[in-house]
Amino acid sequence: MSNVINAKDMQAAFISGANNLSNNKEYINELNVFPVPDGDTGTNMTLTIMAAASEVEALSAPTIDLLAKAISGGSLRGARGNSGVILSQLFRGFCREIKGREEINIDDLTAGFAHAVETAYKAVMKPKEGTILTVARGMAEKADMLLGTEDDIVLFLEQIVEYGKEVLEGTPELLPVLKEAGVVDSGGQGLVTVMEGMLLALKGEPVSLLDSDSEPKLARGAGILSDIPKIPVGHRMGSGKDDISTADIKYGYCTEFIILLDKEISDAEVENIKNYLLSIGDSLVCVADEEIVKIHVHTNHPGRAFEKGLEYGQLTRCKVDNMREEHSERTLIENEKRKAQEQEEAFNQLKAKRKGAKQKYGIAAVATGEGLEEIFKEVGVDYIIQGGQTMNPSTDDIIMAVNNVNADNVYLLPNNKNIILACNQAAELVKDKKVYVVPSSTIPQGIGAVLNFNAEAEPDDNFAQMSDALSGIRSGEVTFAVRDTSFDGKQIRKNNIMGISENGIDAVGTEVSEVTVNLIEKLADEDSGLISVYYGEDITKEEADELGELLSEKFEDLDVEIKYGGQPIYYYIVSVE
Repeated sequence: MSNVINAKDMQAAFISGANNLSNNKEYINELNVFPVPDGDTGTNMTLTIMAAASEVEALSAPTIDLLAKAISGGSLRGARGNSGVILSQLFRGFCREIKGREEINIDDLTAGFAHAVETAYKAVMKPKEGTILTVARGMAEKADMLLGTEDDIVLFLEQIVEYGKEVLEGTPELLPVLKEAGVVDSGGQGLVTVMEGMLLALKGEPVSLLDSDSEPKLARGAGILSDIPKIPVGHRMGSGKDDISTADIKYGYCTEFIILLDKEISDAEVENIKNYLLSIGDSLVCVADEEIVKIHVHTNHPGRAFEKGLEYGQLTRCKVDNMREEHSERTLIENEKRKAQEQEEAFNQLKAKRKGAKQKYGIAAVATGEGLEEIFKEVGVDYIIQGGQTMNPSTDDIIMAVNNVNADNVYLLPNNKNIILACNQAAELVKDKKVYVVPSSTIPQGIGAVLNFNAEAEPDDNFAQMSDALSGIRSGEVTFAVRDTSFDGKQIRKNNIMGISENGIDAVGTEVSEVTVNLIEKLADEDSGLISVYYGEDITKEEADELGELLSEKFEDLDVEIKYGGQPIYYYIVSVE
């Protein structure tokens, strides 16, 4: 029996919880209600907690204070997506409460759980019940009920986790969309999975991180209410191609790290780093400023790349992925090469810009797809944050973008509902400039917001003007279903084409162009004047032009614009104004 948790116990428990989440992330992804090819709740939560776990694991002589700093800071900077941001806020609230302790007892845990829930609820503009917040609050309330009745911390936590599972099983009764889809809340499942992993460590059975082809160690609990086929570990849904042989991969390890410079680096030294890394690999991105150098390289010798970096300072954010194992779920090599070149060009342009006089205004926007990126640059965006559906940028990515915009006032365009919270979190953490988060939830809204920017207006007036522009733009996306489901009374089969708007799934069919027309019919009204269509990487120009002719015939009183977006996942992104 134990009535306290010391720093070593807490370190082991956190790492075990993170590993358990990572091992089960694909299952959690499958719980997403919308049958779209993203399923990213498990991935986002895992990336968030792993950012903290790497810092926690690096502590050789942990104290409660050091652990609290590592957990809170690491998860805040690594937070991705709404689920990841909420998870980071739960950690943040808990860690604030336990600071200053040498050990943690049941009273501390109870107070920490309460503060965690309070902090997370405050971070969400309109909290919904039936989500991760409900599960977190349920466990906090159970802890408060048990206070004074239990002395053994393990038995105390066992009862809390079991109650968390009960609350999780009840989430479909609070959110009808969960009940119709036959699933529990994915974020709530993620939180319970973390707690289960922590509890196992405290019981002397810590969870290890599994290989990608291993089965998760833990039973999955309630999860899906009706049977859904298990996703093979390592499978990722999306538009990636699976027909590439591993023999095509010349350099097998995608290696990323950041050098914290001992002193300012010269251009000649940067060239030296580049030349060396190109001698042992390819797909290089090497970008530098006064304090850091960020490296991305494909190589067969990650250790040599790290050794080169150590010549110039300390290393952080070290990451190595075996692409020969993971080629089927990652962006194709040629796309990575292109993106690497584009990122380097963009960074060089920014570096030149930063050397000039500081501007009054700057704009950063989240986007992916070479066409969309070019459109944002043309309308005046200073910095493109790589990301969107299936690849939500972290809070740290967004902060880095803001820091690279040489302006006193920076407007952030998330362009995705799942990125708004991370942008808000980044805005709070940036102290040397004013950051405005314009809550654009789609790409067309983001473009419309930029077009309403006025360089002569005052900062707050600009923010109001850009935000007001969002309501006049109705937008949607056309993609495919990744599984059979029922949603909003519609029966959807795997590989059906779906037209999705803010109202939900507006159109379902088997033909991309037919569903796109049906979606636009739902978006257009008598006040509409313009239809804009951005076609993705899986659509040819000829197919897009044919759709444009069809729309011009059907909506003869409206102007129709067809533009290349190059976005993954979505065949078309459309807007009606």
